[in-house]
Amino acid sequence: MNSSFTIRPLNPFADAELLHSWVTHPKAAYWMMQDASLPDVEREYMAITAAEHHDAFIGEYEGRPAFLMERYDPAHVELVGLYDAQPGDVGMHFLVAPTDTPVHGFTRAVITAVMETLFADPATRRVVVEPDVRNTAVHRLNEAVGFEIAQKIAKPEKDAYLSFCTREQFEEATRTAGATL
Repeated sequence: MNSSFTIRPLNPFADAELLHSWVTHPKAAYWMMQDASLPDVEREYMAITAAEHHDAFIGEYEGRPAFLMERYDPAHVELVGLYDAQPGDVGMHFLVAPTDTPVHGFTRAVITAVMETLFADPATRRVVVEPDVRNTAVHRLNEAVGFEIAQKIAKPEKDAYLSFCTREQFEEATRTAGATL
């Protein structure tokens, strides 16, 4: 992982105010928490950190909070009954903090760091995502790190592109792209 990035477990109390500012920002529309109150965010992340099959992390860049990462078991969370989960599948969500001074290539470096973190676990064989079909920016990022869309699925809250990325696809995509800051 790029040495400027670190990832730590999310603390639903200490991080709630920060998360609230991120998930309610207009750029986080696909996070579907635009109208969430601070207590709503606290409750959501208390539930995630207490869940057996779902984890949340804060990613830092040069020591400052820069992104949210969620890891989940798609056989138990998010995608239950929507596809045949395989051993080694790991679900992922990520959200880059809003900024008034964007850095070219930063979001791609973040998703690369997230994927490196997930694949650092030798049990992870494939990363699974289910982004909203309208979220073209994340589709481009996903493709850049090796994801391939398998099919369009209907979730209760959105139509999504079920997409997969194996360790080999990720390594090939990042070897040819050099996605670091």
